[in-house]
Amino acid sequence: MKTHTKEKSTRGNGSTKTAELRQRRDAPLTTPTDLTRSATKDIAGAMNAILADVFALYLKTKNFHWHMSGPHFRDYHLLLDEHGDQLFAMTDPIAERVRKLGGLTIKSIGHIARLQRVLDNDAEYVDPKDMIAELADDNKTLAGRLREAHNVCEEHRDVATTSLIEVWIDETERRTWFLSEIKRGRHQ
Repeated sequence: MKTHTKEKSTRGNGSTKTAELRQRRDAPLTTPTDLTRSATKDIAGAMNAILADVFALYLKTKNFHWHMSGPHFRDYHLLLDEHGDQLFAMTDPIAERVRKLGGLTIKSIGHIARLQRVLDNDAEYVDPKDMIAELADDNKTLAGRLREAHNVCEEHRDVATTSLIEVWIDETERRTWFLSEIKRGRHQ
């Protein structure tokens, strides 16, 4: 008799545990934060747009890196590879920051395409000087958008995200500077 009762109670615990596991599996992703729901929504929205732009600019930079030609091939090829590495290095910290605040982040290429503001360049051939000019403009624009996101984070007193953005602005301005100097040199 005791064995029968023990089996019954074990089965009962098993189904309770299964129900708990299902409930946790189906629960929304939430992360504890002292920020308001509104702040999390605003910051996640701003940073997801930045993340989409960074992915789009990363891919454009790599596209131009792969399709570079001309007398400065080696220098430009290496420079754009370095720039691509910098951009890709931004993606994980951006997404993880959104998650730390309790937000959700980009889930697919399609999601990136819906949020990105950096224009793609699918042309079969782009002159190297036009590649450099386009990337200089895109990086300059990204710096401005990073400043806008910084303002959103600052408004909600999210100092951790603002400090990360400050580093990314500096890196983006450095890329803009290098590309602009190359672009300036083509007019001489």
